[in-house]
Amino acid sequence: MGVISYIKEEIKVVKERDPAIKSDIEVLLYPSFKVMLHYRIAHKLYLKKHYFLARWVSQRGVRKTGIEIHPGATIGKGLFIDHGSGVIIGETAILGDNITLYQGVTLGGTGKEQGKRHPTLEDNVMVSAGAKVIGSFTIGKNSKIGAGSVVIEEVPPNCTVVGVPGRIVRMGDQKVPSADLDQIHLPDPVLNDIRQLQTDNIRLKKELKALKEKLAKEKIIEEA
Repeated sequence: MGVISYIKEEIKVVKERDPAIKSDIEVLLYPSFKVMLHYRIAHKLYLKKHYFLARWVSQRGVRKTGIEIHPGATIGKGLFIDHGSGVIIGETAILGDNITLYQGVTLGGTGKEQGKRHPTLEDNVMVSAGAKVIGSFTIGKNSKIGAGSVVIEEVPPNCTVVGVPGRIVRMGDQKVPSADLDQIHLPDPVLNDIRQLQTDNIRLKKELKALKEKLAKEKIIEEA
């Protein structure tokens, strides 16, 4: 892909997923655009085994954007990094097409693995702000990772994961995350259980109060 075609594609990706962008030229200032331009150059150098030059280009991108993408990572088309500060993508990470990452996301390793050490994200995955995906497993296509989650094991396609450690709270949701960027309204079964307990507690208190009032009335009648 030529430079002009690449720039046009990046402009389209950013404008589709960030409503704050009002004009095409703004995209040229966008951290995601800048870091991906550095990554594409660094990755080509890495594949040619020019490792020092690859890291040099990569680190220039880090200093300019606060986003660290190892030049060895494999990234498909349409990666969108919103804001991006603190995002880290490890050397053996593999990202499919149309991935969306938010600020503070880490696609890292456990420090215990050799070879493939970082996660694989299939097409259309969304990883929300502050989430950590740690290890050499796969996040299936169309899945969503909730904000602040820590994911340490495989996630099937079309799932929603929340919590620490991450747990699957929805399966079979076929919506494409790149078209549905809602990070807030994700299901939370633990919160639902807490709310149910609160409801049951209120009901039991009312029943206990009614029972006490009934016993008090019966006592008054007996004494009379």
